[in-house]
This record gives sequence, C-alpha cells and structure tokens, in this order.
Amino acid sequence: MRSIGEMARDSGLSVSALRFYDRAGVLVPAWVDPVSGYRWYGPEQCGEARLLARLRRAGMPLADIRLVLAGWSSTDPDLVHGLFRAHLRRLELGLSDARREFSTLRALLDHDHRENPMTSPRTATVRLTVPAAELAAALDAVRFAAGTDPELPMLAGILFDADGDGLDVVATDRYRMAVARATATGYDGPRVQAIVPLPLAEAMRALAQGGEPVRLTVDGDRVSLDSGDRQAAGPCLDHDFPDYRRLVQLPAGRRAVLATAALREALETGPVRAGEPRRPDGEPYDVSVLRVSDDGTVTVCADGDDDQEAVGVNREFLLDALTAGARDELILEFGAPTAPLAIRRPDDEGAFSILMPVRLDDQP
Repeated sequence: MRSIGEMARDSGLSVSALRFYDRAGVLVPAWVDPVSGYRWYGPEQCGEARLLARLRRAGMPLADIRLVLAGWSSTDPDLVHGLFRAHLRRLELGLSDARREFSTLRALLDHDHRENPMTSPRTATVRLTVPAAELAAALDAVRFAAGTDPELPMLAGILFDADGDGLDVVATDRYRMAVARATATGYDGPRVQAIVPLPLAEAMRALAQGGEPVRLTVDGDRVSLDSGDRQAAGPCLDHDFPDYRRLVQLPAGRRAVLATAALREALETGPVRAGEPRRPDGEPYDVSVLRVSDDGTVTVCADGDDDQEAVGVNREFLLDALTAGARDELILEFGAPTAPLAIRRPDDEGAFSILMPVRLDDQP
C-alpha cells in the first residue's frame, strides 16, 4: 500500500490532485483510515494514476476519464479507442472554431488600433519625487501579484502610473491584481505609464530605504530611480498594460473586518478542496472556501459544506494578499460567489488586492 504522499511522488500527481480525484470519484483510495481519514492506495493504482495524469494533460473531461479507467484493462479496447477518437475530434473542432474567432478578433483589434491608437510614444522626460518609505510600501503591497507567464510578457513587471495626483503601482497575473498608491511631487502633466521589469523593480525596492525621498525618472523607453548617489535603471517593457482602472470597478458587495492572524491560521490549518486544473502544468491547487455570517465573521468552510453563498479562493493567493496587506486587521469585500474578492487596508483604501474566485463544483 502507498500513502498519499508516496502515491503523489510515484505517479506525478500532487497530493491536492489526488484528493480532488478521490472526491470526484475518479481515483478512489483502496483504503481510508476511519480515524485519521488518511488515504492509502493499492499497488495497481499507481499505473491508474499515471494514466489519469496523461489524460488530464490531454484535456479529457472527467466523465470520459472514468470510462477510460474502467475500460482500460478490458479485453475489448473499442470503448477506449472510441473515447480517444471522440476527444480528439472535440479538440480539433474546438481549435478550428477558436482559430476562426481569433482571426476575426485580430482583424478587429488591428482596425481599432489604426483608427483609435490608445497610446502614444513617450518623448518627454518625466521626473517626480516620491517618499522612499511610501514607494517601498507600495512595491511590497503589489509585487507578489506580478505575472510569470512567458506568453504574457506585459504582465511580467510592475506598472508605474504617474499623474498630477500621485503614483499608482500595479501588478497582475490575470488571477489576482494588486494596486497601491504613493505620494509624488514634481510632475503635473498628463498620465504617464511605464512597465518596470520585475528584477528592476526589486532593485528599486532595495534602494527605497530610509527617510529621504527618491527620484523617479521616465525618459523615453528607460526608467530609473535615484537615491543619493545610487541608481537602479533599465529599459521599460515595450508593451501596453491592461487598463487596470476598469478591472478594479467591482460590483457592490458585503464588507467584513478580518483579524489577519486568526484568518491566516484558519487557512493554514483548515480544510481545503482541490481546484479544477487551470494552470499550465495541469495541476489542481488548494482552494479555501469562505463564508461570511450575518455578524461579519469569516469562517473557512468544511469539506462538503453546500452553502450556496460560500466563495472559493486560491488559498496560496489569499495568504499572499494577507501578507501584502501588512495590517493586523484587513477588510474583505465580496459579493456573489462568482465575483472577485477584494482585500483592503482599513486605513488606506488606495492599497488593495483583488482575487478572482474559484468555481466550486456545486455552483451552476
């Protein structure tokens, strides 16, 4: 018998994935300890788990995977071959449809950009002064949300968005977004944006120490930060950042005050579910399900809780947002189970994180 940890190591599926497939009835452990609930797998199940991993990487739906696993050892493989053919046809038809739609969308996008260019090249040099502590706090509040997907290089950095009122610092990886604001003086012109590559942003954070102001300069396609006689400088990312101001317009919802340490402990020790695989590696991830009672208390729901108002969220992302919030108390905003969640500081509404919810199995 293999423990769930040994099964994960030998099969290539994560522990979270094995829990998910158990609950989905796809790969049920040979034995579950009635006292501890610990899962144990038989020797033959490792091969099934490896097969399951391959089928999921190929994008086969769970309903078909159940049939493939049931028919794999049959003397008549016609059912399995038929399921393979049907899935390949679905993939080919879906890809053909997607290609047609994206071809149309590209043509529309190119036409709109020719008719209504959204950005103009940066020609003037922009200089502004920012308190070092405020810039450091802003970078600390957002850098966890920067993207790492090589297909979306415009998200692999931090947006510096300067206008006459201050400096917004923004990062997103599609599944979460973080925004913070710092005071800035010395510039009262139109909005200027620069996407700072993450390594350069990290170097800027190292310079933003002490009580002295730092000087931020955007000169064409280069950005620099000066602190005394030290400087961090480099090219901006040559891309357009999405209009984050549209993305932070959330529908009205409920607000609850969080005791950060207590919620962190509840998340780290409480029950989790496995999220349906959406990452490039095809692996599920831990999902915490939150419920807010009428008195504003936030609890982590137990596995099997069918509360229709509960909201699923990537546990790792929520823990990151709590750390970036850097307050003993934070405010949680959320509405419908399918609406984004916001984590805000009670003393600074301009610094917040937005997390996309995770679809739960029992949601329509």
